[in-house]
This record gives sequence, structure tokens and C-alpha cells, in this order.
Amino acid sequence: MFGFLKKKGGDATTGSAQDAATTEPLEKSLSWRERLFGGLAKTRAQLGGKLKSIFSRGKVDEELLEELETLLLTSDVGVEATQHLLDALKSRARKDALDTPEAIQAALSDALTELLTPLEQPLKIEGQQPYIIMIAGVNGAGKTTSIGKLAKYFQNQGKSVLLAAGDTFRAAAREQLVIWGERNHVTVIAQDGGDPAAVVFDAISAARARGIDIVLADTAGRLPTQLHLMEEIAKVRRVIQKADPSGPHEVLLVLDANIGQNALAQVKAFDKSIHITGLVLTKLDGTAKGGVIAAIARQCPKPIRFIGVGEGIDDLRPFVARDFVDAIFA
Repeated sequence: MFGFLKKKGGDATTGSAQDAATTEPLEKSLSWRERLFGGLAKTRAQLGGKLKSIFSRGKVDEELLEELETLLLTSDVGVEATQHLLDALKSRARKDALDTPEAIQAALSDALTELLTPLEQPLKIEGQQPYIIMIAGVNGAGKTTSIGKLAKYFQNQGKSVLLAAGDTFRAAAREQLVIWGERNHVTVIAQDGGDPAAVVFDAISAARARGIDIVLADTAGRLPTQLHLMEEIAKVRRVIQKADPSGPHEVLLVLDANIGQNALAQVKAFDKSIHITGLVLTKLDGTAKGGVIAAIARQCPKPIRFIGVGEGIDDLRPFVARDFVDAIFA
């Protein structure tokens, strides 16, 4: 039977929820910009640090361009985005006669910011109540943890939130979502096994009856190659539309930044099945592959609604292109 689940006892915060709790005191003392710069340290070491060496010759010549191409490709920027950035740099060099390392780096920084700025589209929760956000992603991408962090983010904006534990096939995912619900004092609609679509339908009905602002609907983790299982997520989307013809109002795909170029295949596959409207890019603090954002901008430009750079509950924030680029080139 469907229910409003609550666990008893004080030792339930295990896994990612507990990790977030232990890191919060330190991270609360840092600004978001400081956390972003710290979180992108690996990407900065891979990309930003080596750029300084490449640019040290102070002129944009064929040797510089070849070295830069290699670096961008090994940083998962992708072929199309790399060529775009090289062309932009060559154009700027001809126009402005770049002749210092600082000028060359500034030109590349500006080109990357211009490429990423169209992805900077913060999620606006307005016009619908409840506002239904369907969340998808493969197992291990950080989907359930992201839902907990999103709940906190929206609560900080004064919104009421309800969680739908639509990943009915993994008890661990359901239990983790319940823990996040407890931490945020948010009701979780869940069921042991059964039909994910039915859980989400029940959650929407409960939210409407209680005047809840936002429903965050989890879905079971799926590899995009599992076509029959991807169809189950598509079914959840159809059931949401039956519960609310205007919904879902946002369909977020959670991507693990560690997978680099594989993120592109996931975006395309999930978009085909459930029409992705925005992305959440997680675990940027654990990878040197943050350049994949540039590849996304060129090959499948979906808005990046949020990025994650840590385990703390407040470490999921709206994507800002200039801040992201500054953190790489610092």
C-alpha cells in the first residue's frame, strides 16, 4: 500500500546522506564560489594549469594550436567543441593581435564562456501547482542524492516539496530517499515494489490535495541501451500527463561528470524516450573531465539547471557559465 514513510531512530543516515551531514560544517564556512573553485580542482589541474604552459610562448601559432587541441580533447571537451574554440581563438588572434600569455588565455576563456552561456538557464518554478519535476539517470549518477539536495534548495526558496520514490525496483534507492526526506522534513510517497508510475500518480494526487508546491519524482536508474526498461520511464511520463495534462513541467537528467563523453550518449538516448528539458551535472569535484560541458554545449545543448561539486546538502547550485570558466582558468 502507498504510504507516507518515516523511519524511526537516529542512526538511519547512511551512505550519501550521512556523508553530506559530515561535510556540512566545513563547507558552510565557505562561499559557493570558493566551493566551486575547490570542487573543480582536478579539472583545473588537467586543463587550466597546462594551458598556462601552452600559452607561455605568447603567440597563437600552429604549434600552440596543436598542443591546445590535444589538451582540450584529452579533457573531454570533444571534437566539435574543440574545433569551435580553436577557430574562435584564431579569429581573436587575427583581430586583436594577441601577443602575451595573459591575452591568449583571456581570449580562450571568453570563447569558452560564450559557448557555455546558452546553457545557463536557471529553473523557474512558476505557473503550476504542484510543479512536477521528473528526474532520470543511470544508477550511480547521483540521482537520488541530487533529489535530496534539490528538495533542500527549493525549501530555501520558500517552496513546499513532496518526494515520489518512483525507483521501486531498488530498495536501497527508496530507503535513501526516505532518509533525505527525513533530513529535509519532507513527505516521501513510496511503495515496496510495484508500479513506479502508480507511485508517482499517487504522489501528484497527494501534493494536489495538500497544496504542495513541488513534486520531485524519482525514476528507476536505466542504461540507455536497455530499451525495454527505458520504455518504463516513458510510461511514468505518460502517467504524469494523465494526472496533470500540463506535466511534467521539467524533466531533469542527472549525469555523472566522471563518464566524460559517454554523457552525450545518455543525453541523446534519454531525450528520445522522455524529452529531457534540463540537466544536473554531478560529481564535478571528483573528475578531471569537467570539459564535457563544452561538448554538451556543441552537440546536445540542453540547459544545465544545476551542477554539483561536493557531498554537502547545499552543494548543488544553478550553473553559471562565467563562474565555471573562472574556476577552471584560475
